[in-house]
Amino acid sequence: MMIMESALVGKFCKPCCFHSTKGVLPKRKGMPTHHLFSSEFNILSLLTSTHLSVQAGALKQKSSGFVSKELGWPSPDDEIPFWKRDFPSWDASPEVPTDIVKDSDLLHVVHVTAEMAPIAKVGGLGDVVTGLARACLLRGHTVDIMLPFYECIQKQQINDLALITTYNSYHDGNWIPTNAYRGVVSGIPVIFIEPSNEFFKGQHVYGGSYNELEAYLFFSRACLEWMQVAGIQPDIIHVHEWQTGALPLLYWDMYQYLSLKKPRVILTIHNMEHYGECRQEQLSKCGLDGSLYATIDKAVDDRTVGHNPERLSLLKGGIVYSNAVVTVSPTYLKETLCSGWLASTLITHRDKYFGILNGIDTAMWNPAADVFLPAKFNAQNIEGKKLCKHYVQRGLGMASESIEAGNYVLDKMLKIPLVVCISRLVPQKGLHLIIHAIKYVEQLGGQMVVLGKASDGRVEGEFKHLAELHSHGPRIRILLMYSEELSHLLYAAADMVLVPSIFEPCGLSQMIGMRYGAVPVVRKTGGLADTVFDMDDQSNRETANGFVFEGIDEGSLNWALDRAFAYYRDKPDEWNGIVQKVMEIDNSWNKTAGKYIEIYDSVRVTS
Repeated sequence: MMIMESALVGKFCKPCCFHSTKGVLPKRKGMPTHHLFSSEFNILSLLTSTHLSVQAGALKQKSSGFVSKELGWPSPDDEIPFWKRDFPSWDASPEVPTDIVKDSDLLHVVHVTAEMAPIAKVGGLGDVVTGLARACLLRGHTVDIMLPFYECIQKQQINDLALITTYNSYHDGNWIPTNAYRGVVSGIPVIFIEPSNEFFKGQHVYGGSYNELEAYLFFSRACLEWMQVAGIQPDIIHVHEWQTGALPLLYWDMYQYLSLKKPRVILTIHNMEHYGECRQEQLSKCGLDGSLYATIDKAVDDRTVGHNPERLSLLKGGIVYSNAVVTVSPTYLKETLCSGWLASTLITHRDKYFGILNGIDTAMWNPAADVFLPAKFNAQNIEGKKLCKHYVQRGLGMASESIEAGNYVLDKMLKIPLVVCISRLVPQKGLHLIIHAIKYVEQLGGQMVVLGKASDGRVEGEFKHLAELHSHGPRIRILLMYSEELSHLLYAAADMVLVPSIFEPCGLSQMIGMRYGAVPVVRKTGGLADTVFDMDDQSNRETANGFVFEGIDEGSLNWALDRAFAYYRDKPDEWNGIVQKVMEIDNSWNKTAGKYIEIYDSVRVTS
């Protein structure tokens, strides 16, 4: 089976979702034969509070479970992948918490960001922006997100989209006609900025034919310009990553002298690996004098001092000019103060530098109400997870289609540990350890699915070779793509989620995995060290929730996988206890949003 997404089209088909009132599914004209089995019935699992069984007819909802009313098993021979079937809704579950206490001293916060989940998501940045915004909204605050109106955004995914302002914003000596639209995404108000030039055109969020750095410089100023034109004075402007690192400079050295007086600026650094390298003349295109920032105490890239030419760093400038700077876990804060060329700048500004652990959006990631799952489940009733696992095994060709042995075949497949790794395939994520895990999990008799995209052609070629090598056996599948729908299905199916990062500012995969009952196997670094605690650490029995290794060598990873597999196979009762425990851990944004609000309050203008 070819694993590239382009090669998958034409090989998978949409599952036949139909119901026979007689309990027997007649063969539909043109139906693939894999949908019919001996005894003339479609094999479907019936969920009860205690077991899964093979039944004729459609999957019926039981009072004790959460099951899609109609379900047909997928197959790797289908023309359309099972994760591309029609879902009840593309959006997050509307079941948001209703018991959250409202804050008394309310704020207006505007996030300025390059990403937002799910409409413009590339990595964890989009998840964090959406989750934090929703959490603050639920606490009673006024929250807007400002986002480039990328050409690739699907407009039908935006509710109540309307043009609200047409104005001009400066770039490189010209005033560019710009539209501002308002819409609602996942229940969150969003302002979309659409310039009339070539910026943000293309089929993807990043990688268009335009100059990306100059596009984000334009966007940073266009957001402030819109606030000025619209008369908006938020308490907090919250910027994210290097893409909006110039906004604090523009605010304090330009717009604060115009009409924007009230806002204070917060910068969140999600990954210190991306600096926003910038030439002085490029910064000047947004209307600032780039030469004024080429000093150690402002925005010069320390690594280029003495070079010709010296360069600037938008991220460093954002650190210097923001009222407060946050990174995404306490451990990553400590690591960034001790290593990397920005450490000296962060130490200089240590009094305004904070580490706050990310949360996850528990409305979007909710196995009890996830629209992408064939069966729902929760910590008190995890039987639906078994169906999800077998559903994915069948859809990826990792399970036997024989039913002659009845429930025995199903039980046998469910007893094979399934390891999932959902990750960008970049060096930070521990590529050599992911490759080794593929071989070692197979050696241990488990199964593994890798889902991710590689930006480097050589890395993509290596994983493509591995995908082809393992495409015919039942043990390994490597899918070189990104799919929000398939991510949900894989987390629900997984027994273990692997995160072997070399460094990891926070990491969401381990927290999402736990939410879906997947036990984490992680390397001890950054936010992974703040969220996963080893099962065999006798000093941490109360918080123990996964399997941790510290080295970056293959032997260290083997040790963690060996212990995880031993628990799974030899201590089933303890394993089930771990699954229930990790599902009940509160990694929600509501838990950590309060810490952001404390920082907002500490810098806001109160008079």
